[in-house]
Amino acid sequence: MAGDQDLFDAIVMADDRFHGEGYQEGYEEGSSLGIIEGRQHGTLHGAKIGSEIGCYQGFAFAWRCLLQSRATEKDSRKMKVLESLIGMIEKFPYDDPTYGKLHDDLDRIRGRFKQLCSLLNVQPDFKISVKGSELSF
Repeated sequence: MAGDQDLFDAIVMADDRFHGEGYQEGYEEGSSLGIIEGRQHGTLHGAKIGSEIGCYQGFAFAWRCLLQSRATEKDSRKMKVLESLIGMIEKFPYDDPTYGKLHDDLDRIRGRFKQLCSLLNVQPDFKISVKGSELSF
């Protein structure tokens, strides 16, 4: 009779055991896929931010060369904002994705870029697409 009881318990408990094993297998596979998907998502958004910052940096370097070649007293404010933008870009933490103020710093750089464009009377159109980034005037 004890053998029958053990067999009955094994049948009843099989459901719980299979449920637990299925949960564990699903959790492990989901974790693995989540890491892969997270890495792809992070790479994509990191590339977009890097492209945007690089565009701002190229814009700033080009205008610094232009303004230095014909520096007037009127251009001093433009140069001050321009140097501020370059300094912010150089201090941007490219290699620390856990930096808590990453988005705040990026917003400040965007704001300074807009301020500079306003002072230079330039209306940029920055676009990020599958092909790459573009900055047109």
